[in-house]
Amino acid sequence: MTGSAEVFAGLAAENRRLRAEAARRHLTDLATGILAAQLGLSTMDAGEHLTALAHATGLSVEDLAADVVNGVAGPGDPRVAPVEAPPALARRLRRTAAAAEVADDARDAARTLLVTGLAPLGADSLWLWRGTEAGGMRLVGHAGVGAAEATAWQWIPPAAPEPFRAALADGAPVWLEEGPEARDPAPRPGTARAVLPLRRRAATVGVALVGWPGPVAFDPGLRRAVSGLMEVAVAVLDRPEDVGAGAPVLVDVLDALAHPGMLVRADPTTGALLAEHVNEAVATAVGGAVPADDRSLVRLFPHAHGELGRLVQRARRTRHPQHAAHLPTGRAAGPPGPLLDVRVVPAGPERAVVVWHTDGDPGIATGRAVARLQSVAAFQDSLTGGETVWSEQAYGIFGMPRDEAPLPLLALRGRVHREDGDALTALLHTLTDRRSGAQTVLRIVLPDGSVRHVRVAAEPLLEGDTVTGFVGVYQDVSATRRAELALTATFDHLTAVRDQAELRHQLALQLQQAIVPEVTALRELPGGLTVAARYRPAAEEYQVGGDWYDVLPLPTGKVLVAVGDIAGHGIDSVTGMVALRNAQRALAFTGRPPGQLMGWLNEVTLRTGAGSTATAVCALYDPDDGELVWSSAGHLPLLLLRGGRARLLEPPQDILLGAVPSYAYEERRTALRPGDTLLLYTDGLVERRHDGLAAGLGRLVTTAGRLASAGNLELLVDGLLGTAMGDTDDDTSIVAVRVRRPDEKPGRPGEEPRGEDQEPEGRG
Repeated sequence: MTGSAEVFAGLAAENRRLRAEAARRHLTDLATGILAAQLGLSTMDAGEHLTALAHATGLSVEDLAADVVNGVAGPGDPRVAPVEAPPALARRLRRTAAAAEVADDARDAARTLLVTGLAPLGADSLWLWRGTEAGGMRLVGHAGVGAAEATAWQWIPPAAPEPFRAALADGAPVWLEEGPEARDPAPRPGTARAVLPLRRRAATVGVALVGWPGPVAFDPGLRRAVSGLMEVAVAVLDRPEDVGAGAPVLVDVLDALAHPGMLVRADPTTGALLAEHVNEAVATAVGGAVPADDRSLVRLFPHAHGELGRLVQRARRTRHPQHAAHLPTGRAAGPPGPLLDVRVVPAGPERAVVVWHTDGDPGIATGRAVARLQSVAAFQDSLTGGETVWSEQAYGIFGMPRDEAPLPLLALRGRVHREDGDALTALLHTLTDRRSGAQTVLRIVLPDGSVRHVRVAAEPLLEGDTVTGFVGVYQDVSATRRAELALTATFDHLTAVRDQAELRHQLALQLQQAIVPEVTALRELPGGLTVAARYRPAAEEYQVGGDWYDVLPLPTGKVLVAVGDIAGHGIDSVTGMVALRNAQRALAFTGRPPGQLMGWLNEVTLRTGAGSTATAVCALYDPDDGELVWSSAGHLPLLLLRGGRARLLEPPQDILLGAVPSYAYEERRTALRPGDTLLLYTDGLVERRHDGLAAGLGRLVTTAGRLASAGNLELLVDGLLGTAMGDTDDDTSIVAVRVRRPDEKPGRPGEEPRGEDQEPEGRG
């Protein structure tokens, strides 16, 4: 992994430079406009005149612009320093006002007001609250304030403590020269506070609290200067609270964490993931150096960005937290250890919060190991002179009395069946050399000579790069092994398959191939539809998955078109796929619309899926009016080919099947025309390990548009499958449905017309 604290310091410096430049332009633009109006010049001539005046007077352009604006505003403008104040103070306050006015959000405006305006007046903190309809106040900006304090004072109830109540009720500033009220935010004995109402059009719309580190004598000049700066604060109250909804709270929480955390967003242009905000722990954890203008995860986490990206994309798409126990970061010179206990939480449509640990924590690591199994006995080993600790159930699994000393994992070889020694060696190698969690099944010889099958799942405890111990679980799986042997004996044609996992894979593969054949011949359906479908199994045989597709004419004359993908791989995913596909077929005969069908299918998933989730698209085509009514449960957008051009249809932002009960799915309506081709597919077609989903969809649109010129439906699906954009080795399904033109013979779809038809509603 590359990157360092220097990276983030560089980013901060670049950000400050850009903000200062924006403030300078804003102030000079104001002055240029004033000169243009006063002298009757064009804005270009006025700008040149301003520059010439600055050169003649020996002032900077920015200082002269501040004088020009202050001169027009006059002493009645509270943003001008007191009359007796020196010109330097007046210029600084005007520059502060300009910088705050161009801030992106209230948080940045508060920081600008404190650093460039209030700090030179001796202040060390600023709070800005905006009034709410309920009568309380919400914190929208702060500076010089700790994250924990800001989180605690996000809201002030209608029954506000003094001195807020006085400022709100009377609309007048409250100046506390020494000793703030105990119920103030972060009270400090002997400090000064100013509580000022923020007023707009004679109405109090918020409150500002300015703090000083010690006692202050608030003379008229200081009061006027502070009040003038608060006039600027009124103007920024209605700015966005940060770059995203709820971001101030997220940033504060991240800054309060002791372990690394960052706010990640997707670049709207490229789809690349960027580290929008990182806390200090990230700067400590990341080593090396990268250019200050590159915040991409690819640069910050070159060995882990692929998996990080998938976790973030999955969290944003499913709106559910994602986690990974361990992400590698490489072993180049100088970097820290791997990312441990990674958690990704969606934070709105464009962002996600990513947190992790750099050292192994026994409690968290035990939780990871327990998550691998059910009904287990826990253990913990120390490699640095500590003890081995077993839970009570472990003594029973090993047939040992409680008064005997527990066996460390490294000393287990004497109790393991001689044929399982290699499995134990492999387990220990993964834990100590690869520093990663692992599990295996060992035959344990009990003191009475009997043999028990015990599954071992363990995680390493790390301090930097050093393994200091193990935590894990034991599970007696003897009964399961006996059941597996009995089941294997019932299948004569698979007697050579000795491993139950292989048997389950063979059954899953056969079932998948029976339900979803790899090649479906071109079909002609009632209503003028032609259908071609393809299914490509996963590149690795053990990854046989839960993709399905279906095209089914219904008694009503409508045609059901569907595609779906069960999460996971193996027999459980395939059997879940079969259940959902059959349920959808049966429910479609009720004649109900796709939204209701999807709602029913969600309930089926919840009750029969054993915790599984699935994405799906359910569509009904009506040949009488050419209308397609469809619903989507977290699935990829449909693609419509019309006039030789490809467009993605924007799906409803609805959740996966099996996520929550009683969910109401939205419906979309799309009018199909003769010659249109509708494409449904699964994520194996477009997802790539190192790219965002948006990039994969863009490639699909380009490729489909190029292949559509052939006018042959089978060439289209074969071409897409042959040039598949995905590289995740996942299985892939494609269904292409074409509405035949009146002059088109069944089975011989003609060439796509090249006219400028109206584009379908959706996204491109």
